[in-house]
Amino acid sequence: MMNFNWQGVMPALTTQFDAQEQLNLEAFELNLVAQIEAGVHGIVLGGTLGEASTLTADEKVALLKKAQDVISGRIPVIINIAEQSTDDAIAAAQAAEANGADGLMLLPPMRYKATDEETVQYFAAIAQSTKLPIMIYNNPVDYKIEVTLDMFDQLQQYKNIQAVKESTRDISNVTRMINRFGSRYQILCGVDTLAMESLVMGADGWVAGLVDAFPKETVAVFAYTKAGKIDEALTIYRWFLPLLELDISPQLVQNIKQCEIATGIGTGHVRKPRLILKGAERIRVQKIIDDSLASRPDLGNYKTYL
Repeated sequence: MMNFNWQGVMPALTTQFDAQEQLNLEAFELNLVAQIEAGVHGIVLGGTLGEASTLTADEKVALLKKAQDVISGRIPVIINIAEQSTDDAIAAAQAAEANGADGLMLLPPMRYKATDEETVQYFAAIAQSTKLPIMIYNNPVDYKIEVTLDMFDQLQQYKNIQAVKESTRDISNVTRMINRFGSRYQILCGVDTLAMESLVMGADGWVAGLVDAFPKETVAVFAYTKAGKIDEALTIYRWFLPLLELDISPQLVQNIKQCEIATGIGTGHVRKPRLILKGAERIRVQKIIDDSLASRPDLGNYKTYL
C-alpha cells in the first residue's frame, strides 16, 4: 500500500466513452498520460466527473486496472465511494482495497439526508473496515449534508480519515479547519473557482475538474501559488476563470468533455441520461473555450516549483 500525502493537484478524471457509450480505454489512457506529464500528484476515479453513477462494478475495476497499468505506482489512485447504504459503502471500500486502490474519497450517504450522528457513524464504519487512507468529501451545496467542525472532531479518532475535499463554498472554512485541527486533516479544495484562494489560505491541494482538459494550467496555478509566486499564479488564474466556471454547473461533465475535445485529450461522448450540449448552450460554451484557447498564457517553468 502506497504512503502518500493528500496534497497537490488530483484530477477528478472523466471516463472516456465511444459513440456507442462503451468504455474507450485508449482515450482514457491518452488523457491520463497528459495529466501525469503535466505533473499532477494523484488521480480520483469514479467521481461525478467520472459519471460513476452510470458505470457497472466491472467497468470501475477496468478503469482502476488501466489507471494502475499506466501510472505504474508513480502517483496514488483514489477511488470515490458514493453509496446509499453503509453495507454497500463498506463493500465498495473493501473492493477498492482488494483491487489495489491507494486511497478513498468518501461522500456522506446518498439520497437520504442523514443526521450528524448518522453521518459520523457511516464514516466511522467505513474507516474501520479498511486500511486505506480516506478523504471526506464535504459538499453540502450539492449533497445537502454538511460535515461540520464538531463532526470532524468526532472523526479524529479514526487515523485513516486524513483529509477533506473542501467544497462548502465558504473560503473561511479552510481557516476554521486549520484553527481547530492544525495539521490533523489535510485540506484539498473541491471547487475550481475557489482553488487559488483556498491554496493561499493554507489548503494543501486541489481536487480539480477543468484539469481534465487543461492539466498544465491547473498544475501551474498550484505550483506558483504554493511557491509564493502570486503574480505568476494570478495571471494564469484570471485567464482560467471563465473556463473554471464551467465546473460549477449541473452539466459540468458535458462542459468539461467539450473542453477535452478542444485540447485533444477526450472523445466528448457522455453516457445517458446525460446528453452532449447542443444549440445555444453548446455555442456559448464553445465561445468560452475558443476565446480562452486564443489567449492561452505562457506557463513559464512551473515544474521547477513542484
